[in-house]
Amino acid sequence: MSRISMFNSPLLLGFDQIERVLDQVSKTKAEGYPPYNIEQIGENKLRITVAVAGFAEEDLSVTTEDNQLIIRGKHTDDDSERVYIHRGIASRQFQRSFVLAEGIEVVGAHLDNGLLHVDLNRPVPEPVVREIAIGSNKKKAVPSKTIDMKVEDEDSVADQKDGEA
Repeated sequence: MSRISMFNSPLLLGFDQIERVLDQVSKTKAEGYPPYNIEQIGENKLRITVAVAGFAEEDLSVTTEDNQLIIRGKHTDDDSERVYIHRGIASRQFQRSFVLAEGIEVVGAHLDNGLLHVDLNRPVPEPVVREIAIGSNKKKAVPSKTIDMKVEDEDSVADQKDGEA
């Protein structure tokens, strides 16, 4: 099945990375566990808060792979000895991924009252202005060659053939 690209204009050069990120985001499943918040805590600072009730610090991992922030949780406790009358607190393993824009830095993470906070920094890029020198190709120019051809009249060509025969 072919897909229509949003970035197929000849004026949009080098946007193939953005297209890959959009594909990646569209393929991630929208599972609701564990719930999370994303908040802006400063002009260029973000915080992702994930509800991880029942998970200890050693049960959680926060990693970055390429342009993704991946938060994983896996219980190490063995609940085989417990007998539950009602089990309403989820304790299954999870993986939650967030696609990060170019330049976003993960500052740190901390666990507080069953909430995992991951702080991000979005540095403001300074505009870069660069002068591009324009060169000349005069030295490398190849001289053009002209071939002169004489076009003969049809009657004169026919007369030459009769004279040869």
